[in-house]
Amino acid sequence: MTTNGTTPASLRSAASPDGRVDWVDYAKGICIVMVVMMHSVLGVEAAAGETGFMHAVVMFAKPFRMPDFFLISGLFLSLVIDRDWRTYLDRKVVHFAYFYVLWVTIQFAFKAPAFAAETSWSHVGYLYLESFIEPFGTLWFIYLLPIFFVVTKLTRNMPPLAILVLAAGLEMAHVVTGWTVIDEFCARFVYFYAGYLFAPYVFKLSDRARSAPILALAGLALWVLVNGGLVMAGVSEWPLVSLALGFAGAFAIVVTGTLLARMHWLTALRFCGEHSIVIYLAFFLPMVIARVGLLRSGVIHDIGLISLLVTVIGVIGSLVIWRVALALRANFLFERPAAFWIAPKKAAPALQAAE
Repeated sequence: MTTNGTTPASLRSAASPDGRVDWVDYAKGICIVMVVMMHSVLGVEAAAGETGFMHAVVMFAKPFRMPDFFLISGLFLSLVIDRDWRTYLDRKVVHFAYFYVLWVTIQFAFKAPAFAAETSWSHVGYLYLESFIEPFGTLWFIYLLPIFFVVTKLTRNMPPLAILVLAAGLEMAHVVTGWTVIDEFCARFVYFYAGYLFAPYVFKLSDRARSAPILALAGLALWVLVNGGLVMAGVSEWPLVSLALGFAGAFAIVVTGTLLARMHWLTALRFCGEHSIVIYLAFFLPMVIARVGLLRSGVIHDIGLISLLVTVIGVIGSLVIWRVALALRANFLFERPAAFWIAPKKAAPALQAAE
């Protein structure tokens, strides 16, 4: 039994023989597509100077898009939090640090000429070094995750309820310092910690949705009305309201993922969830190419349609990049080489999200 009352065996029993949980993959797939959609839509609209029909979808998802991602990231933490510090840091810090350093360098390689044209090459060097203090672009999520993992392990012997209340207060405070690490930590840690603390209840919610799909659908319909109504009313970011919508949306995605897994529908979403890190790291390149190409071509005039196409190309393009990298034996782009492990790699397959 872990310090938060989560029974590791109960979490392991939810997984398939390959260590994966179907509804978690679906939920992660929904989340990563929403992340790509947000960057794609807002990027197209900023470049075009107008909004399209996809803007409403992005605004609807804003209250829960990242809360759900962080809640899911904390679900399996109880399985590994009591490991020795060397192993824990290898899996939860070095792992993400490797991909952050690698992909921030790759992104800079593409963006450096444009930055230099606006300022100077010396300033580009400054911006690159700054990215290790101020997370760069789309990569802030994997910059912040290791911080969450370390803070949770350091505080695992402290009263969980006190930490949860403090984290909720930070979210409702809507802290704005201009430093992404502080601002996003305050806004998101409560969801990550809740995923860790209440993992058994999240799995019970999934089980109930699977056994009572009609009731689950009714609950989802009510959530859509409430979330959409509060977003349209402009109150979704009010203190307490934002916290409530974040959790409600996260639970709604859990239920949605469960129902899709139950029916074996939209399996492409599950595939995206299984490879969410691949999409997260690589989508920026096909997204930018698609955005520039479609806007300059003038073939399509509807901004909403362009935004939708850029989203699809961003997701599919990142998976293509991954497959090409594997074919060229450039596995290091998406798999951490043995040279960058500081603890022995487990021989047995790891439970999903536990490593």
